[in-house]
Amino acid sequence: MIGIPIGLLYTNATEWVVHKVVLHGWGKKKGSFWNFHWGEHHRESRKNGHIDEAYLKPLWESWNPQSKEATALGVGLVTHLPLAPVAPFFYGTLVYSAFRYYKLHRRSHLDTDWAKENLPWHYDHHMGKDQDSNWCVTHPFFDIVMGTRKPYLGTEA
Repeated sequence: MIGIPIGLLYTNATEWVVHKVVLHGWGKKKGSFWNFHWGEHHRESRKNGHIDEAYLKPLWESWNPQSKEATALGVGLVTHLPLAPVAPFFYGTLVYSAFRYYKLHRRSHLDTDWAKENLPWHYDHHMGKDQDSNWCVTHPFFDIVMGTRKPYLGTEA
């Protein structure tokens, strides 16, 4: 059962690294596959007060930030599948965390008031002065550890 807390730490660290390095590092480069994050998702969220209407569409309807996010989560789970027989609690935690991530991230971009109340660090990521901070979505643990948690909501800024 040690796989559960290890899985929770691993998934939160993965959120932080993927968001910072892949989605903002590679994603800011025009022509990069990952540019959808910065060029579409951040643009729409910023323009619409944290709302990204791509999350209103069914996943299969179009190739947009929501469907790309779901695909990346699925690929991550498939990549880790060989661990399932040897570390079932760890792998189960990865599955739980992927679904939780998708559900929370989607809801936060459809309901701004809910996001402000339940994921203020993610709201801060999109709406704060520094969009290159607050990398975690589901919980700010690794942002706190890495010193990248920068509150915006509820501050004078």
